[in-house]
Amino acid sequence: MAIGAPVRSSANLPLPIVGLMAKETSCAVIPSLKQCLLLGRVGWLYKLPPEHPLRRRSFASITPGPDVRTNGGSPKTGSDVSPKLKTTDSRSQSNGTGSSPGSSVQQPSVPPDWDEKPNLSISAFSQLPSSTFGHNQHMIINGDFKEALRQILWQFRAPIRYAFAYGSGVFPQTASGSKSASTVHPHPSPAISSMQGGQGKMIDFVFGVSYTQHWHSLNLHQHRDHYSAIGSLGSSFVSRVQDRYGAGVYFNPYVTVNGTLIKYGVVNLDTLCRDLSEWDTLYLAGRLQKPVKILRDDPRVRLANQLNLISAVRTALLLLPSEFTEQDLYGTIAGLSYLGDPRMSLPAENPNKVANIVKYQLPNFRRLYAPLIENLPNVAFHDARCTSSDWMADPETNATMAQDMDPKKRGNMVRRLPRAFRAKLYFRYQSKFQIPQRDFVRMLEESDDKDPTRVKRQQGGVFEQRVAGDRPEDLRKEVRRSIKSTVQWPSATQSLKAIATAGLVRSIRYVREKMAKHRQGQQQHRKETGTPQAGSGSTEK
Repeated sequence: MAIGAPVRSSANLPLPIVGLMAKETSCAVIPSLKQCLLLGRVGWLYKLPPEHPLRRRSFASITPGPDVRTNGGSPKTGSDVSPKLKTTDSRSQSNGTGSSPGSSVQQPSVPPDWDEKPNLSISAFSQLPSSTFGHNQHMIINGDFKEALRQILWQFRAPIRYAFAYGSGVFPQTASGSKSASTVHPHPSPAISSMQGGQGKMIDFVFGVSYTQHWHSLNLHQHRDHYSAIGSLGSSFVSRVQDRYGAGVYFNPYVTVNGTLIKYGVVNLDTLCRDLSEWDTLYLAGRLQKPVKILRDDPRVRLANQLNLISAVRTALLLLPSEFTEQDLYGTIAGLSYLGDPRMSLPAENPNKVANIVKYQLPNFRRLYAPLIENLPNVAFHDARCTSSDWMADPETNATMAQDMDPKKRGNMVRRLPRAFRAKLYFRYQSKFQIPQRDFVRMLEESDDKDPTRVKRQQGGVFEQRVAGDRPEDLRKEVRRSIKSTVQWPSATQSLKAIATAGLVRSIRYVREKMAKHRQGQQQHRKETGTPQAGSGSTEK
């Protein structure tokens, strides 16, 4: 059989025949044939309408667990079905002083030290550390709203491997009674209108794709109006702009899909997984450290994001005292990616953004992080309220927590920080401790996680224990500086890139809306603190 023949012929064959051809052909002899047949199958399926069951079954969210499906492959309407993370009073208190997360969180069996040497080249969910691994990442939202979001994805013919929706258009950041001045969606579905409560907020998406140029080529052909003038230069130029500048994301804001105003960013899966596991920019890793709604899942991204989440907990613990509350922890985590963001130092973002995210999404933060806290040996919930069977869903509970400040245990946390971020922190302490360059280089080589021949566990040594044993205020200062140096440049260049990728008109609209949010946040702060508006003098003597 000629190499080029399957590509042309298989595109018009029924799906079972294409699959049979793939099985009977020796892909070991012709390495590219399997890819050719897959492209033929993809092209054939995309000729079907979005509602066709074959297409839905092949390309819908493939995560095996959090969503219960009918025989036809469509998710059930109504509320999402919770993963196997349950809130039960499974343990009794023996000392009456408090409780660990395990007292009310029933954890599935996860191998110990799963984050020692994770295999980020996996391709199937069955290769994850456990069958329920990462289910904490799937937030529970209204089923009709979730289906409306997925229907938006079906309007893109270019293949989307991983997708999530995030931001205030999905998870409220204000009181439910507040209203916006206008509705931004031309013809939204009833589910979107109902969930947003008339606030009319643009919905943000991120799409993870395998091949950047190929994806933009297909999307430019279908949705040329989504792109600015850069789109006229072709998919090759668009992909270079995406991958070489900023944080590796290409955003198309203020586009209408299915009657809904959305903004979507496109990122290569390799770029996404690298940021999640190593924190080289903290741009997308920071977004996924807050509650998002995953609409299409990928096993490699799920594993990398679990590393990202547990790294966020460890970093936050280095910034917190021995005793703190849930809101302290989640607020610290939510604020990590904003530490070096230039928008926070300009009148271009709500100054109360982090506090609002945590305040109105506390149960979702708890769902995201409580299972991870359960597996950490040096931190625990220390609150009797955690013994209640429904405390996980109670937004009024702000449980107290405690961590072990032993430098040896905290040194282990330092050693297990993400690779790129850890290197920045190490360099700062090399200068502070005045370690000779030769000794420092040798220490970095010994702690290299990428060496596949090393079997040594990631245990903190003398240097990590010195870092963890530094004065708390000094350690917090150095960690914050390391975060700022990670975030500042990628975030600034990504913002500049957005002017070109969005176009001048959309960029001006975006800046105006951000400045309006800044003013709204200032008004909220004055209202909560009773501070009079600038320029309005008091009549009291």
